[in-house]
Amino acid sequence: MELSLYQIDAFTDDLFSGNPACVVPLTKMLPDTLLLKIAQENAVAETAFFLIKDQKIFLRWFTPEVEMDLCGHATLATAHCLKTILKYSGNIFQFETLSGILVVEFKDGLYHLNFPSRMPKKIKLPSLLQQSINISPVYVFKARDYVLIYDSEYDIKNITINRVLFDQLSLGAGGVIVTSEGDSCDFVSRFFTPKASILEDPVTGSAHCSLIPFWADRLKKQKMLAKQLSSRGGTLYCQNLGERVLISGKAITYSKGSFVIK
Repeated sequence: MELSLYQIDAFTDDLFSGNPACVVPLTKMLPDTLLLKIAQENAVAETAFFLIKDQKIFLRWFTPEVEMDLCGHATLATAHCLKTILKYSGNIFQFETLSGILVVEFKDGLYHLNFPSRMPKKIKLPSLLQQSINISPVYVFKARDYVLIYDSEYDIKNITINRVLFDQLSLGAGGVIVTSEGDSCDFVSRFFTPKASILEDPVTGSAHCSLIPFWADRLKKQKMLAKQLSSRGGTLYCQNLGERVLISGKAITYSKGSFVIK
C-alpha cells in the first residue's frame, strides 16, 4: 500500500517557522495502531489523516503518543493540502471529527477555522505544576488545558520547565498554556505537553479555543492578534463568536512525497 505524505507549516507563510504537520490522505480507514505508528514515524507534533467518503471529509489527528480530540494546526494544514495540492473544489471545507463538524473557510489569503469555544474556569495551581515551572503565574484557569496567566511577555519568553517534574503530571490529552498580554499584539502564549516527545508545541490552534474567550473578556475585544512565542513562532488572527471561535492563519507546503506499507 502506497500513501501520499505532505508536510505543511501552519500559522505561517515562511518555511521553517509555524507548526509543522504531516497530512496523509486515505482511501480507506486504517487500524488505529497503524495510524499511531505512522504518526510516530513522522515524528512531528501531529499527523492528520483524512478520508473523503460520500462527499464527507473524515479527519483524525494523531501525535506520536495518542489520538487527539482537536488539533488546530493540523486542521489548517489539511485544508491547505486540499486547496493547494489536491485542488479540492470550493473554498469551504467541512470536516467530520471527534469534536463534531469543523468548518474551515479559505478567504482573503487566510484559512479561517471555526472551532468550539472553551472558556477556562479559575482554579488553584497544583503543587506539582507549580514546582515544574520557574516563574509562578498570577492566576490559574483550566478548560481542557491549564491556562496560566502572567504579567508580561517578558515572563512568557523566560519560562522554563523542569521536565522531570513536569512529566509526572497526568493531564490526559491536555497541556499547559502560559499567556500574557503582548507587547506588539493583543496576547502571546506558549504551550507545553507533559510526557510528549515534543515538550513545547510550536503553534497550538486548539489552545486558542480557551485563549480567545479569555482574552476577549479581559481585553473587551472580539477581534485580536495573537503570537505564539516558541522558537519557530506563529501568528494567529482571532475572533470571539460566543459559543464558537474563529482561529485564522496562513500555511506553506514544505514537502510532498509518499511511503509504502508492506
